[in-house]
Amino acid sequence: MNQPDVDQSQRLTAIVRGRVQGVGFRAFVQHEGRRLGLMGFTRNLPDGAVEVIAEGPASRLRELVAALRRGPSASRVESVGAGYAEAAGDLGPFAIRY
Repeated sequence: MNQPDVDQSQRLTAIVRGRVQGVGFRAFVQHEGRRLGLMGFTRNLPDGAVEVIAEGPASRLRELVAALRRGPSASRVESVGAGYAEAAGDLGPFAIRY
């Protein structure tokens, strides 16, 4: 997957797998997204993974991906699949979707 330019606004789509549901992972992602000034959301997927959609400067999206790889202390992240695309500008303040 291509890495975006540092200052260009991009859209990140990430799928996080492992022990990531029921351990505060979405709240952790929301906190990190807001701390980094990103727009977007996170939600649980039916297969046990967590999806993250975020937009903002590419350098901050990479910081978010690094945080996703760490996760909160109760989680166990096995993999993070991340892809980048052009920002669509259709996301609001970082939120948890149910």
